[in-house]
Amino acid sequence: MLKPSRPLQQSTLNSLPPLSIPGSRPRLEDAPPRIVEHPSDLIVSKGEPATLNCKAEGRPSPMVEWYKDGERVETDREDPRSHRMLLPSGSLFFLRIVHGRRSKPDEGVYVCVARNYLGEAVSRNASLEVAILRDDFRQTPSDVVVAAGEPAVMECIPPRGHPEPTISWKRNNMKVNDHDERITIRGGKLMISNTRKSDAGMFVCVGTNMVGERDSDPAELVVFERPMFVKRPVNQVVLADDMVDFLCEAHGDPAPTIRWRREEGELPRGRSEIRSDHSLRLTQVRAEDEGTYTCVSENSVGKAEASGSLQVHGKTGHNTWGCAHMTCKHTHWYRVTHTHTHAYT
Repeated sequence: MLKPSRPLQQSTLNSLPPLSIPGSRPRLEDAPPRIVEHPSDLIVSKGEPATLNCKAEGRPSPMVEWYKDGERVETDREDPRSHRMLLPSGSLFFLRIVHGRRSKPDEGVYVCVARNYLGEAVSRNASLEVAILRDDFRQTPSDVVVAAGEPAVMECIPPRGHPEPTISWKRNNMKVNDHDERITIRGGKLMISNTRKSDAGMFVCVGTNMVGERDSDPAELVVFERPMFVKRPVNQVVLADDMVDFLCEAHGDPAPTIRWRREEGELPRGRSEIRSDHSLRLTQVRAEDEGTYTCVSENSVGKAEASGSLQVHGKTGHNTWGCAHMTCKHTHWYRVTHTHTHAYT
C-alpha cells in the first residue's frame, strides 16, 4: 500500500501489480511501458495554469496515472469538477494552481506511472512549487543628503518571496540606468559615486519575481552644493580718505550666507558697510585700516573663504607717494608735488 505524504519511490511502485487484461497473452510485438519524456520541476504563480509533462511508450499503449507525495492524484476522469486534467499524452494539466495559507493541494512532489499488462514504468520525481511574493519590504530605503561630489548609498531588502526577488531602482518613476559608470546596483544597495545636482530625486526600490512587482515607499536623495565664489575680493591700494569696495559673490545650495572679517581685528566702526550685493565698502580709509579682509561664504554642507589686502598711502600738502595701478600687480611709484589735495581714482 502507498504511504501518504511521501514521494512515490521506485521500489514502492515496483511492488504494485502490473495492469492485467483478462485472457490476454504476451505477443512478440508487445512491449512493456517506457517513459520517453519525464516531468520537470515547476515554479508556478498561484491561480495560473501549469502542465507536468509525461509521455510513455509501450504496446499495448500504457495507461498513465499520477501520484503526489505518494498518493494517487484525482483528475477530471474521476471527478469532472476537478481542476486537474489528464491529457491524452499522459501529461497532467492544472487549470489553475490552488494554494492557500492552510491548504496547498497542488504543491508537492509528483511522478507519473505508465502501466500495461507487461509491466510499468515510473518517471523521475518532479516538484511543483508555488511562487510567492509578500507585500512588506524587509528594509525600505531612507532619505539621503549629500554634498555634490560625495558618494550616496541607498539600501533596500525586498519582501520575502519564492523565487527570491531581484532588485531594481526607479528615480522619479524612471528606471535607474546602471550603465552610468558612477552608478552601481549590488544586492540591495544603490551606490552613486561623485554625485551631481542632477542625481537628486525620489527613489523607489522594486522587488520582482514571476508573481509580479512590489514597490517600496519612496526615499529622497538631496544633493547640496558647497559654496563657490563667483566674485572674489582682490588686493587694493588706496589713498587716505578714499573709499574702497571689496567684492564678494558666491553660489551654493542651500544659498550660502556671506560675512566679512578683518584678520587684524574688527571692521572699521562707522566707516564699513556690507552692501546688498554682499560687497564690503570702507569709507574715509585710514592707515590703521590696512590689513587683510576675508569674505566667508557658508552653508550646511561647506564653507569657503577668499581674502584681499588693503594698503593705505597718506596724503600731504607737498609730497605724496602713490600707486600708479590700484591693484598693484605691477607697482610703479611716482612723486607728486602740489599745494592742493586731489583724489586719485
